[in-house]
Amino acid sequence: MKSLDAYLKKEPEITFEWHDPETGATGWLIMNSLKGGAAGGGTRMRKGLTRQEVLELAKTMEIKFNVCGPAIGGGKSGIDFDPTDPRKREVLKRWFTAVKPLLMNYYGTGGDLNVDERQDVSPIFHDLGLYHVQQGVLSGHFALSPEQSKLRLQRLSEGTSLVVRDPRWSPSPHTNEFTTMDLITGYGVYCSIKAYYKHQGLETLQGKRFYIQGWGNVGAAAGWYIAQDGGLLVLIQDKSTYAFNEEGFRFGEINGLLQNRKGNHLPSDFGMNGTVPDEIMEHLAIDCFVPAAASRLVKARQVHTMLKNGLELISCGANVPFDETAIIYGDVSRELDECLAILPDFIANCGVARLFSFLMSNDGPVKEEEVFNDVNEVVGQAVQKILEAAKKPRNLIATALENYL
Repeated sequence: MKSLDAYLKKEPEITFEWHDPETGATGWLIMNSLKGGAAGGGTRMRKGLTRQEVLELAKTMEIKFNVCGPAIGGGKSGIDFDPTDPRKREVLKRWFTAVKPLLMNYYGTGGDLNVDERQDVSPIFHDLGLYHVQQGVLSGHFALSPEQSKLRLQRLSEGTSLVVRDPRWSPSPHTNEFTTMDLITGYGVYCSIKAYYKHQGLETLQGKRFYIQGWGNVGAAAGWYIAQDGGLLVLIQDKSTYAFNEEGFRFGEINGLLQNRKGNHLPSDFGMNGTVPDEIMEHLAIDCFVPAAASRLVKARQVHTMLKNGLELISCGANVPFDETAIIYGDVSRELDECLAILPDFIANCGVARLFSFLMSNDGPVKEEEVFNDVNEVVGQAVQKILEAAKKPRNLIATALENYL
């Protein structure tokens, strides 16, 4: 794909590199472009992170914004540091202090791998006198007056912390347990799957069989919405545990697994410790696979095994789910794209990006129905667009890149 090759080779507009004098951590903030006067993308931390990884993630974010808005450039903030180190918060605070002028004027961020927006990013922003993680996008892209900015920042704050109480969208409508930020990415993944099967003539997911990899906010929420719509979760896997039911877990069981999970893990008294046995994987009959854990966990041979048993769709809840070096359309993605329908990460998991865009683009009070309906509409239209352009349920990643680059 010449357009993709040219896009990847083009140097980013802004690269900021930082070296922490106290720990030796290295950080990069890369903005692929300042299209629309701003750029956006989350902050991640992992030992061994590279500048190239941050660059490719920034380019992926730009494609994602082309899907879900706003019309800004893609960015990414990343720190090469061990997130289990007790000095993590100190490193993050020094990092955000160093890039504060960009955060104030034209860069918006949030959580990402090993960095939680509510626990890590927002408290540090508050300490630094920054009003919201998207303050830079409001300043650079929307160019609002001080009064308008105050209203939008208030709307952002209220909208991202809004407790979801409608039983159509909340696993626990009578408590304060789940907010829009907890659920919206998983909901977007579900919407992508729903849109795919609707294009195939199905109004519900009744009887469709699923394998969910990852039980954090994305995988657990996606699994809940799938089960609510009649889908059968046959295999659920977290980092150290798995739960398998050939007949599919009942919706009530999935509801309990979501409400009682421990961080990103299934409840300690549920499932089996260890990796999924080869015997289960070799005979696993599912229609849809949802990788929603860490990046680069899915190997091509695993997918080919599932294909032999009837796999027809992958919806990428995780960023860069396949075991490949490239972040955008690597060798494994290209190979599998020829074999089955794959809904790419920049469409399937764009829920939070779309939530931010929706909240920043409007005034007035926030209603949960409007939030969820908006994500459903935007994700559904994107899936419909690539399915119509592709003509057949193959090469969907390539088609999406051609349409959104």
